Amino acid sequence: MEEVLFESERTESRETIAAHLRAIADKLEGGEAITLSDGGDSVTLDVPERPVFEVKAERETGSGAPELSVEFELEWREGEGEGRGESGGLSVE
Repeated sequence: MEEVLFESERTESRETIAAHLRAIADKLEGGEAITLSDGGDSVTLDVPERPVFEVKAERETGSGAPELSVEFELEWREGEGEGRGESGGLSVE
């Protein structure tokens, strides 16, 4: 069963998206909790030292033009300090 704690989706400029990702990266690097908020909704997450990091690029086809997406996901079990994934391998260029 999945419980959505927070969700926000809107069209933004690349610069604004980069600023959001940079703010998250700064919090991760500093070991600080990440608070996500949009209007009256918010959630604060304490990301452990080594969460699982998933990057996925997709092409969704169907009616109309294909839709491309890239997803970044951090995953960990509540109460656990270490992720299950292997380190190394991913490169972003």
